[in-house]
Amino acid sequence: MASVLLFNFTDEKRSLAVKAQLFRLSIACRDVAPADQRHPLGFLLGLAEYGPGAPAARAPFADEMLVMHDLSQRQFHGLLDGMKQAGIQVPLKAVITPHNVGWTAERLHSEIRSEHEAMRNRPGTNERFSQRPFNGKEREGQGGRNQ
Repeated sequence: MASVLLFNFTDEKRSLAVKAQLFRLSIACRDVAPADQRHPLGFLLGLAEYGPGAPAARAPFADEMLVMHDLSQRQFHGLLDGMKQAGIQVPLKAVITPHNVGWTAERLHSEIRSEHEAMRNRPGTNERFSQRPFNGKEREGQGGRNQ
């Protein structure tokens, strides 16, 4: 079943705007509490073969992160296009794969944040992209292609 995990969407207006896009596309969603970031993504998605994670070794991350699972192409593109049209920018997005389904949310966050930083700091990167914050508080019209 198509579903999305939402991490740290603390602004109610932004959260509702994202959830409206998900509802429009018949995509289930789950708000993940900071204390649950230590669990494997498969566990957070309710996949039977994954159990809970060990206690967290560090404080939870605070960045907004959107993690997609089992979306059709129509849902995937509809979600990204709908968010863009609604002015909703979430720099940290990921898709569940066989490779990362066993990772904790903390590990996925660390990985995609590192990748995002590397892209921001690469010579020749679009200036608007390189100045984008991670906190999800960006304004419409900022950012590069990967909004």
